[in-house]
Amino acid sequence: EGVRQRRPLLRMVEAQERLAGEIVTATAGGGAITVTMTGDQKCQSVVIAPDLLKDADAEMLQDLVLTAVNLALDKSRELQQQVMGPLAGGLPF
Repeated sequence: EGVRQRRPLLRMVEAQERLAGEIVTATAGGGAITVTMTGDQKCQSVVIAPDLLKDADAEMLQDLVLTAVNLALDKSRELQQQVMGPLAGGLPF
């Protein structure tokens, strides 16, 4: 009985570990900003094309970074829902 109760928890932990190893990437500004994030919503990198820095003002750069980060978060959440959703019986994350 106890093993049967722990099995779903073990699958949940394995899924969380898998998400931590999954990577999603999002871009903004036609590829000028690239954000890489894990499936458990940890930002791994923000890459800014050097050419953008020549022409962009601070506000434009901030908007593009914000857009790319939010897109990466959306992709990461979608991935999380795909992996965790079936294990959680439809509970949102």
